[in-house]
Amino acid sequence: MRERRKLNVEELNRISIEEFRQVPKIPLVVVLDNVRSRHNIGSVFRTGDAFRVEEIILCGISSTPPDAEIHKTALGAEDSMSWRYFASTLSAVNDLKSRGYTVFSIEQTENSHSLEKLRLDRHGRYAVILGHEVHGVEQEVVDASDGCVEIPQYGTKHSLNVSVTAGIVIWDFFKQLSP
Repeated sequence: MRERRKLNVEELNRISIEEFRQVPKIPLVVVLDNVRSRHNIGSVFRTGDAFRVEEIILCGISSTPPDAEIHKTALGAEDSMSWRYFASTLSAVNDLKSRGYTVFSIEQTENSHSLEKLRLDRHGRYAVILGHEVHGVEQEVVDASDGCVEIPQYGTKHSLNVSVTAGIVIWDFFKQLSP
């Protein structure tokens, strides 16, 4: 039988927060549009750290670090990840577009692109917007986006948890954008 001993933290050779800040990131910004759950926010920070996301932008009612509930799921990733806060998600979108980002709302809409068919330019810069747990991405934000992307789903439910959606989307963008 093959050995399957779990690796300890030291054996994983993780980089320090200082080193993380210096390494190249994938050209992806994650925008949280009025996400109310601080556990979801913390999970997005942790996933962003894992896949070297460039930045997280928190908008509207989304809580910001330092926060004990965010820390509970981020486990320190709120210290390594670059983040900003905007009172208005639309202002964040306008800022990103003015800096050359292609902005996608992760939302089920008419003419949305299926994530499995989305092809990214390795030299492009992207932002994805994840919305409120019940109401999704605000319509005015959807309208301001360059497009919408949805995750195909085959069960009885029409949506996924914000942190699960973030993990799927970030992983897919990482696979396409990482060197």
